[in-house]
Amino acid sequence: MRWPRLSFAALAAALTIQAAAALAAETPPVPQPRPDTTTPDTGAPDTSAPASGASNTSIPNLGAPNTGAPNAAAPNTGAAHADKPIETPLPQPATLQPPSADTINPDRFGAKLPDAAYGAFQRGLYKTAYNLAMVRAKNGDPAAQTLVAEILSRGLGVPLNAAEAAKWYGLAAEQGVPEAQFQYALMLLDGRYVKKDAKEAYALMQAAAEAGNRLAQFNFAQLLVQQDPGAAGIAKAAVYYERAASTGLADAEYAMAQIYANGAGGKPRDDAKARTLLAQAARQNYDTAQLDLAAWMIEGRGGDRDLKSGFAWMRRAAEGGNVAAQNRLAKLYMGGIGTDPDLILAGAWYIVARRAGLIDPQMDDFLQGLDDGQTKQALQRANRLP
Repeated sequence: MRWPRLSFAALAAALTIQAAAALAAETPPVPQPRPDTTTPDTGAPDTSAPASGASNTSIPNLGAPNTGAPNAAAPNTGAAHADKPIETPLPQPATLQPPSADTINPDRFGAKLPDAAYGAFQRGLYKTAYNLAMVRAKNGDPAAQTLVAEILSRGLGVPLNAAEAAKWYGLAAEQGVPEAQFQYALMLLDGRYVKKDAKEAYALMQAAAEAGNRLAQFNFAQLLVQQDPGAAGIAKAAVYYERAASTGLADAEYAMAQIYANGAGGKPRDDAKARTLLAQAARQNYDTAQLDLAAWMIEGRGGDRDLKSGFAWMRRAAEGGNVAAQNRLAKLYMGGIGTDPDLILAGAWYIVARRAGLIDPQMDDFLQGLDDGQTKQALQRANRLP
């Protein structure tokens, strides 16, 4: 079992408060919402049109740009709502999915594991790896303890046992294994399998972050903002967001894009840098970054205006399931922005977004303006869309 990363709500709220005060005279348009499951891309960000295909990964939210680009706010998972820009939000929590076993670096377990145990783990022989590692774990080997916890927490070859995994994570954390410190900190914050202890979780998360664990760096930044949602807290958090972003963590790249877009956290406003970071996160299929990058390209924020590439990124986010992007894509088709006008596809994409709960009065009026034949075609196309 893997543990979810911390919520971005506190950071978003903090940035909203700070931005409202600092930008009272001028509220710049800022991106909209969605963090680690991919290998960092060390190359230059590609801000051209993305390859076709669906994408989905989720994080932060700092507000939606609304200059020259169609407008669509992120959907509310509860009641339907109107599509309108968010004022000045910031990052949201990273979505942590289990990495495939063959991509796990043995260094994350804290030391060189016995070749037999780690070799079995890499080959997918999880029960064998568990048995081999357990012998060493019982003898106090922190790397083996972490591997045992990893196998138990994910139910690899053995029954999933989060409580037992917590015990082994805790033992390895006591011996300073950053991965174990991070996982155990999350368990302490959650409180389901160990007694909840926010103070100890904070200390372990900080230790893992200082040791270079990029997920811990991102989540420790979240804790710092929750602890102090003011300018000082955001400035402290920015240090850790930046460290995690430098490793290619999409969550952190998006968070830093939000910080530069707002001139927060002690950083000057730098739209060009923000756009570069958005592109880096977008290339990792971070759908909110794709949406924001598309809007920035369309309005020419942080770089040259590029309607065609903006349209392509918006379509990619829409095809990946981002409801706000689906609504914005409908508007691009309706207005012929970056593509040929297509009323049928405009109607189809809005129908998809509306079925997900997003209501946009402007697009409702557009749908009602279609004749019966066009409405029928739009419904047919919507049924075939992702």
